[in-house]
This record gives sequence, structure tokens and C-alpha cells, in this order.
Amino acid sequence: MAGARAAAAAASAGSSASSGNQPPQELGLGELLEEFSRTQYRAKDGSGTGGSKVERIEKRCLELFGRDYCFSVIPNTNGDICGHYPRHIVFLEYESSEKEKDTFESTVQVSKLQDLIHRSKMARCRGRFVCPVILFKGKHICRSATLAGWGELYGRSGYNYFFSGGADDAWADVEDVTEEDCALRGDTHLFDKVRGYDIKLLRYLSVKYICDLMVENKKVKFGMNVTSSEKVDKAQRYADFTLLSIPYPGCEFFKEYKDRDYMAEGLIFNWKQDYVDAPLSIPDFLTHSLNIDWSQYQCWDLVQQTQNYLKLLLSLVNSDDDSGLLVHCISGWDRTPLFISLLRLSLWADGLIHTSLKPTEILYLTVAYDWFLFGHMLVDRLSKGEEIFFFCFNFLKHITSEEFSALKTQRRKSLPARDGGFTLEDICMLRRKDRGSTTSLGSDFSLVMESSPGATGSFTYEAVELVPAGAPTQAAWLAALSDRETRLQEVRSAFLAAYSSTVGLRAVAPSPSGAIGGLLEQFARGVGLRSISSNAL
Repeated sequence: MAGARAAAAAASAGSSASSGNQPPQELGLGELLEEFSRTQYRAKDGSGTGGSKVERIEKRCLELFGRDYCFSVIPNTNGDICGHYPRHIVFLEYESSEKEKDTFESTVQVSKLQDLIHRSKMARCRGRFVCPVILFKGKHICRSATLAGWGELYGRSGYNYFFSGGADDAWADVEDVTEEDCALRGDTHLFDKVRGYDIKLLRYLSVKYICDLMVENKKVKFGMNVTSSEKVDKAQRYADFTLLSIPYPGCEFFKEYKDRDYMAEGLIFNWKQDYVDAPLSIPDFLTHSLNIDWSQYQCWDLVQQTQNYLKLLLSLVNSDDDSGLLVHCISGWDRTPLFISLLRLSLWADGLIHTSLKPTEILYLTVAYDWFLFGHMLVDRLSKGEEIFFFCFNFLKHITSEEFSALKTQRRKSLPARDGGFTLEDICMLRRKDRGSTTSLGSDFSLVMESSPGATGSFTYEAVELVPAGAPTQAAWLAALSDRETRLQEVRSAFLAAYSSTVGLRAVAPSPSGAIGGLLEQFARGVGLRSISSNAL
């Protein structure tokens, strides 16, 4: 515990010293996005070209984590554990608030956690092991890649060449299988060993739920299975966990999102493609309270699918048990950060995690830590028009309502029955109908609200007046829900402003005909921007 407190204190002190030397030059979101759109983060390059800027990003993340949590840092110097994980992997131990700091102590020993990480890393694709990234109600929300297949276990260098289509040498430095492992050569023995350590790590972090976003049972490249997944493990090693197969389109699908002027409404994935063989599979006992017809998942557009999956994840982490959650896709750097980021922002908007952070600070933290430092290849994705990163933050407008609030269950239980007047659902419906459209990317409301606080703030007072006298609990709930909407809209607005002034202007390469102007106008039209002052950054 002392080590955790020291780590948090050191992070805060380091940040204070840095900001004391250069208070006007504190690294902002615009500068972070500039760096992110220039190069993919690699842990071993942290001290090389641009290293000082990356170090400032890393220190800023540690300082922001230290505002609300006591934590330990698992060193990943030069990418010794994983080449595309942060050099300073944060393990959140407990909340550091006056109320919580003396009432909870982590049962996880960091030294044992580090040992399990080192032993288990080969079990997962690209060595992207199970890593805890969010702490909520004492539960660890984790991320990782999917399980590695035999091709990677028997020789990662050749595997990574095939997996990347022969075009990416970023993983050429990853270790091969050891002689000890090669001596085993029997698939069962090797899989028992490495996946056994993976299971020990999951259990040590009290993870019970494993959510697999892959649309495939196994990833196939050039006719060879290059990854596996828990749901098709032949030996049923993961049978003691609750496995959820929630297939979600990969980053390639988000080129269609961009090509449709960033309109996700009506955009439906083609589930009939040959490589799509993983059906949606969720245990019945987890779906009863959500009132969602899961049999229709192939008919959902991108908005509905993302909303329903997020509701599912929130219901898991907000359950009454003490079980943690793992979310993964294939490599764990596109779809995985999408949902990790949405979870972090949704819980923050409810005032349940990172309680001291402002909208611009939580936005910086999730962009830097969940996306940049965990290896999202923004440069490559932008070059292909696969804008899953942009989609994540523009999507915040679709999760502002109370149905996504982790507070609603507790508050509904505590509400007394009322004989008449407006129901809470009635008021929420009035709120949606009276304020104008927020579902269209081209809606003027989407950015007008930033300069017109009455567009969001007025609801708090109007709604409270509709609640009968003597109902302070309902009024408090309504105020909290309105605050949730305001906070998420502030995060989205800050992101759109920074993105349009940095990444958005360079997302499409200029053409000899000068068509760049028209393409930029397409971007501006899609996200509802016409001109945004750089002062917003």
C-alpha cells in the first residue's frame, strides 16, 4: 500500500514540478492529438525522437490518475512486457478520497501481479495480456487481445508478418517461443501452460465476465488460423468464466461510416460475409433486466448496436457481485478501446469514477491512456479512412440519457411511490422532445449548446418544477441526469473542436486537383462544424 501511495504522490509531484517550470505550456489535447496522428506509440521509442513529448503525456496521465486513486506502476520500460502497452502501466488499488482511503485496501499484491503478467503474456495475441484499466466499486475492468493461436506460440516473428499482411515490422522484436516451450511441442501441453497462467491472472484480478467482440471464432490469414478465442478453446479451459460473444464490426467497417458523412444511423454491418462465423451468445440470466431483443442484433444499425452493447457492459460492472470484467477484440487496439473509453466516460459522467476530473481532463486521460499509450494505430486508420477513434467520441451524444446511467438502479430502488403527476419517464421524454434533435451529426444543437448553456442547463430547473413538492429525491435524480448529459456533451464538444483543428484537417491527403477543400467541407458537414476557434483547445 505504501508503494501505491508513493507512486501516486510521485506522479503528482512530477506533474507539479513540470507545470511549475512551464505553466503556460502544459500539454493540451490539441498537442496530444497532433502527436497521436503523427506516429504510433511504441514503448521502446519513449526516449527517442519525440520522447520528451511522450514523456509529458505519460506524466500527465499519472498525475490525472493520482487525483482520485492510489496506484502502483508496473514498469514496461522499453516495452519489455509488451511493446505497445504503456511504459508505466497503472494498477489502480483504491480510491484516495478522504472517505475511502482508510476503508479499502487492495487484496492484490503487485509483485505477484507482475509475475503472473510476465508468465501469461504469451497466451494472448501480440503479447497483449489481461491488463486492469478501470476500478469501479472495487472491481477491475480489464482489456487485452484475444488468445494467441499455435502459429504465434511457435514463432511470433513469422506470425506477426502474416497477421499484418507482411507490411508491418513493428513486432519483429517480439520474443520467439523459448526452447523450453519448443521442447514440449505438443499443442495441448503448451496451451495448458500458457493459458493456465492467463487463467490464473484472470482469477487473481477476480474477473468473471469475458466479453469477446470478435466477429470470428478464430482470425484467419492466408488460410491459417492465427488467433483463437476463449469461446472455441477445445479443452474448455475457460468454462468457469461467464463468456459473452458480442460480435462487433472491426475497424474496416468504419470507413463506411466516414464515407457516409459520419452518419452512423442506418449503417448496418453485413453479417453474411464469409469470415463472420461468431454468433451473438449471452447467458439468459444476464439479459432479463435490459429489455433488449437480442435476436435482432443483425438488424441493428451502428448506433443501436453500440448502445445495446454498452448497456450490457454497464449492467455487468454495476451488478451486485464483486466480479471483474474483461473486454477484448482481436489485437485489442480498435474495438477494445472504443468500449473501454465509453465505459470510463459513462461512469465518470455519473460521478462514480475519476470524480475530481473536469471534462477536458477526463477526455485527455482516455485519449492518451486508453487509445494512444495502448497502441491504437491512428496514423494507419486515418490513411485508410477507418475512423473508429473519431466515432467513439462523437457517439457520446447517443448515451446521455438515464438508460445508460449506472445510478438509475440504486435511485429507482430508493424512490417512493407517487399517486399522480409526471412520472420520471414522462419528464425524460419531455426533455428529449422539447430540446430539439441531437441525433443528427449535422444538427446545429450539437455545437450550439457549447456557447448556449441554457440549451442544456435550463432543463434542470424546469424539470424540478414539474416534480411535486416534498420529493427531493426525484429532484436530485433529475439534476444528476441533466448533469450527466451536460458533462458528456462538454466532452464531445471539446473533442470535436480539437479534432477538427488538428487531425480532421489532415485526415485526407491533398489531391493535385485541389479537391482537399471539398473533402474538408465533407468532414465539417458531417460533424456539424463550420468554423471553430483554436481557443477552444
